Amino acid sequence: MHLDKTDKTILKLIQTDANMSTAEIADKVNLSQPPCWRRIKRLEEGGYIIKRVGILNANKLGLHIVIYAEVKLSANSEIMAFEENIIKIPEVTECYVMLGQVDFLLRIVSADIAAYEKLYREKLSKLPGVQELNSSVAMGEVKRTTELPIDLL
Repeated sequence: MHLDKTDKTILKLIQTDANMSTAEIADKVNLSQPPCWRRIKRLEEGGYIIKRVGILNANKLGLHIVIYAEVKLSANSEIMAFEENIIKIPEVTECYVMLGQVDFLLRIVSADIAAYEKLYREKLSKLPGVQELNSSVAMGEVKRTTELPIDLL
């Protein structure tokens, strides 16, 4: 599917504000509501829009700490078992398979260091095949966005 300028603008608008109505989007891209709705539907069906969500304030919810953990497995045969287990841990908000020195990179949210220590001891260190787990605590947030650089397309 080819994305034209209007499609790209629709994607930018939706990722900036998922609450924006079809009528508001249509107005901003100079379309009437029905063709705009059809474009959005086509973008969803084409897999460009996975889902629309609200972004919550972690600090307000008491999740003050972000930890990045590098995981090295003892054997490649443990990858599937690790993945099956890691997706069940709600504190792990992102998990990436890596090339290089480590096998996975995890982004973890936690209330505090004590809560992370408990998670580490009770769950993370017991995951199948974990040989090494190195954690880094983020001291502050400079930039975090879910918006993809549509203008570069």
